[in-house]
Amino acid sequence: MVRATENSRGADPGPPAAHPQITRSGQMPIATPEVYNEMLDRAKAGKFAYPAINVTSSQTLHAALRGFAEAESDGIVQISTGGAEFLGGQYSKDMVSGAVALAEFAHIVAKKYPVNIALHTDHCPKDKLDGYVRPLLAVSQERVAAGQNPLFQSHMWDGSAEKLDENLTIAQELLAEAVKAKIILEVEITPTGGEEDGVTHEINDELYTTVSDVERTAEALGLGEKGRYLLAASFGNVHGVYKPGNVVLRPDLLRELQDGIAAKHGKENPFDFVFHGGSGSTEDEIRTALENGVVKMNLDTDTQYAFTRPVADHMFRNYDGVLKIDGEVGNKKTYDPRSWGKSAEKGMAERVTQACANLRATGTKLK
Repeated sequence: MVRATENSRGADPGPPAAHPQITRSGQMPIATPEVYNEMLDRAKAGKFAYPAINVTSSQTLHAALRGFAEAESDGIVQISTGGAEFLGGQYSKDMVSGAVALAEFAHIVAKKYPVNIALHTDHCPKDKLDGYVRPLLAVSQERVAAGQNPLFQSHMWDGSAEKLDENLTIAQELLAEAVKAKIILEVEITPTGGEEDGVTHEINDELYTTVSDVERTAEALGLGEKGRYLLAASFGNVHGVYKPGNVVLRPDLLRELQDGIAAKHGKENPFDFVFHGGSGSTEDEIRTALENGVVKMNLDTDTQYAFTRPVADHMFRNYDGVLKIDGEVGNKKTYDPRSWGKSAEKGMAERVTQACANLRATGTKLK
């Protein structure tokens, strides 16, 4: 995070259900700013996290919503710059149009799912801010000025490729704009290894955030008084596909970061952390991250595979039907996108449900 008001918490925060409830008469399942803040507060207090699922289409959106609903967990759906470009269509590849269109679609279809969903935009580097996050902030500012809720609930600024001073200077500007739109900002202050949407970092010893890094972050962005933010700190995280043990994660480092700032500012567990590059993480690593303040964990690589694998199975099993080969006409029932699309949605939804279980989010939806 950081939160604008500090919760009163004893040694044992109690179960998530003990959190004060917000009246939800007639509320839309796309989270209001108030509900999103409550979601994050409850995750922090209950030591669980929300899977943040990257989507690239209406179908992957439905898969994510279905997975959250079946797990009885609220959740976060997010669109990266590459995903937004894809959603904008290959003719124009307009990121803002793609992101706005899917977000508007989500506001309609999410009503049918009995969970609250926050909409988020994933990694946005410096060279794409003017073509993505800044215009989207303006869209939500206009909505809020008209008495509506923002279109998205949070946006990410990925300044990990920049020097920390410049990263935080831009973060200050974006946080001020986000506050006007009742939006939470996510900031990445140090690199995550691997590659995502064209942003690449080497896998080396620089993938570990220091107490000095978070001290400078707290000085620049405050601890809630300037607006709420989520913090993507690095503890060895790497984007991509890795088997357990191939990446050296140190989720215990997050405790050092929390305690380092708590000692100086007198605020217990000041940060709400985001876990990037979680594919291949062990149960113990995830559990330690949750204990140390992770409230959001990104999931993309695994859900991509879970969506595509059933499609590949369908194509191989129905080869003669999906292709018009040897002068034959094929089988419309097998090449109809609905025939394999339903399996793809089911496969991805199951992976989302599994993620909810891994992050202790199952059954935690707001009533």
